[in-house]
Amino acid sequence: MKRLTDTVTFRHGATIKTRTAQAPMLTNSGHDEKVTQDTIDYYAARSQSAGMVIVEYTSVSPNGGPSRSWAPDREQLALYNDDFKPGHEEVAKVLKKDGNKAILQLVHSGREAAYRHTLGGRVEVPSLIDFPWIDYPLYELSEDEVWQIVKDFGTAAKRAIDCGYNGIEIHGANHYLLQEFFSAYSNRRTDYWGGSLEKRMNFAIEVSKEIFKVVKEFAPDDFIVGYRISPEEIHGDNIGYTWHESQQLVKKLTTLFEFDYIHLSTLDYKSTPNDSNKTLAELLGEAVQAPALLTMAGGIHTPEQMADALNYMDIVSLGRPTLIDPQIAYKIANGKENEISLTFNEEAVNLSKLTPGLINLLPNVPEFRMPGIDYLKELATDDLGTEVTHT
Repeated sequence: MKRLTDTVTFRHGATIKTRTAQAPMLTNSGHDEKVTQDTIDYYAARSQSAGMVIVEYTSVSPNGGPSRSWAPDREQLALYNDDFKPGHEEVAKVLKKDGNKAILQLVHSGREAAYRHTLGGRVEVPSLIDFPWIDYPLYELSEDEVWQIVKDFGTAAKRAIDCGYNGIEIHGANHYLLQEFFSAYSNRRTDYWGGSLEKRMNFAIEVSKEIFKVVKEFAPDDFIVGYRISPEEIHGDNIGYTWHESQQLVKKLTTLFEFDYIHLSTLDYKSTPNDSNKTLAELLGEAVQAPALLTMAGGIHTPEQMADALNYMDIVSLGRPTLIDPQIAYKIANGKENEISLTFNEEAVNLSKLTPGLINLLPNVPEFRMPGIDYLKELATDDLGTEVTHT
């Protein structure tokens, strides 16, 4: 029987102290895409939030971000050249100070990189089609340009290794570029990168191949590599893929490569598809080839839900609870569950070191509603709107 307090050993020997991960969430704290002191303070406060902390989506290419920003000086982070390394070195250092693992999520934001357009860059997509909700110009990548982005993932992985991270997570979820290539809705190509399910998998496969090549050459033997995926892409009549197809991708990725874990991104860890009584966690979990492990985020907010979630996965991925209480995993591991904060209040906010960007953002986005959110509203200094980006 799995317990939250179990030590977990990944396939290459890395261990985490509890069956918990902090899910990657934007901090809205970057400046010119670089780590700021607000970023460092936020992650320093979360060195005991989980057995491993997955640092927010970080761009691998100049046009790979920023995605939508709520203020001009609060942006998505990047690691597409060496200028970004000093900040990431600090983030990795503060996260590891109590012996837990620091994982960096790597991404190309694809059509979601709206702020790149504002900054004068281009917003890159697999296919130039009309997305009714997008009001900025898009650029269809050439075959050679796609190969360059594959290389960009590899060079960003090398920088993450140099910065001292214990692992990386490839972001293939939430409508960013990897998901866009896998989606039949957004990928209409007929070259190596599209035209069939097998070809729509090629971008994910080539990115994984490039990253594992770099990891094998430069990383410690116990370096952790994960892949995040949204189990389905269904929006009304627009169907990018179903769990049947994502199941095939997960099986192929964990057969071809030595992934340590697969990370499912959902709103509810118990959600089921329309054509099965099994949960998406169970269905995708069947595709994960051992010894790769399964972790999942979505609707896991209390210690009771965390314990229940272990019936569906190996590692519980926590988002909002770590925003409120940055020591939640430490308290569980040390028999202090009664001390866990489950609502924002003065004491919780003082300890959580939320960035100014988050304090302004969270109260204004309905999707981020949490207990005590009205207390944050009292602290907010400006209205950053109600648009929500995927993380």
